[in-house]
Amino acid sequence: MNRETIVNISLALLLLAIPLIALQLNSPFYVTLATRMAILALAAVGLNLALGLGGMVSFGHAAYFGVGGYVAGILAHHAFSGLPLDFGLFQVPGTNMMPIIWVVAILVSGLLALFIGAISIRTSGVYFIMITLAFAQMTYYFANSWPAYGGEDGLSIFVRNQFPGVNTLRPLTYFFICYAILLAALVLFAAIRDSRFGAALQAARQNEVRVATVGINANRIRLAAFVISGMITGLAGALYADLNRFVSPSMLSWHMSGEFIVLIILGGVARLYGPVAGAMLFVMFEFLLGGMTDRWQFFLGLVLLGVVLLARGGLVGWLAGRARHG
Repeated sequence: MNRETIVNISLALLLLAIPLIALQLNSPFYVTLATRMAILALAAVGLNLALGLGGMVSFGHAAYFGVGGYVAGILAHHAFSGLPLDFGLFQVPGTNMMPIIWVVAILVSGLLALFIGAISIRTSGVYFIMITLAFAQMTYYFANSWPAYGGEDGLSIFVRNQFPGVNTLRPLTYFFICYAILLAALVLFAAIRDSRFGAALQAARQNEVRVATVGINANRIRLAAFVISGMITGLAGALYADLNRFVSPSMLSWHMSGEFIVLIILGGVARLYGPVAGAMLFVMFEFLLGGMTDRWQFFLGLVLLGVVLLARGGLVGWLAGRARHG
């Protein structure tokens, strides 16, 4: 068992321990805090697939996060009102069942990622960053001017959506759901990274010309990774909307995309548990320093600067040493 495996197991156990200890101390708020860590880590796992393995610095992943949230909010809204979604030629009933909402969120986010990715991957560098940002801002302004679902005021989910056989209103139960999905996403990330597809994706990141000489279409590989990345982040958005029982255009803003990138840099780019470490650090900074000053981002910026200059492998890289993959 190498050092990185030990670090990964420790991070997984630490995240699991937070809500269990919180309940023993009769502090349910910290259960919600741990759930937020798990959901943000899941969103960052999606981005880490595109950024860490594929080298695609997307500044627009908030689009998929927000779309996933709006899917959860809109379907729950129509389930509560009893009115179906009207698409003109056909109507779709609302639902408050989480598995159905997750599938729809994944599919809609994947379709959006396919459209954006098909255009964006034709560019590179700063142009790729700017075009993904532009598409994300388009979705943000669309949601902001969509009065049917709250516009800039957002949309409330009056009762948390349901999962068969369990009470999702209990904070610990909902944490376990989010934690299990996070672990599944990490297993998927590891499987992709260690597969031939993952090897081709990383090779395309390092040298596109050499990949082309062996008959691999780098753009197709990147597009497939980009779509999977958007799907994972869209699922995280649906979970986040249920956690807050509210969805708003802020989930689609460029600030959210920036947070995802910060999470990955803090934890370690392309590291399996980098998003987990980054999400835990970020939420801890937000909670601990946010209670003392409104300018807590300044101190986070200092930490981020230190990571970039002194520990480019992030927290996981600093603890585990040099990566074995990449």
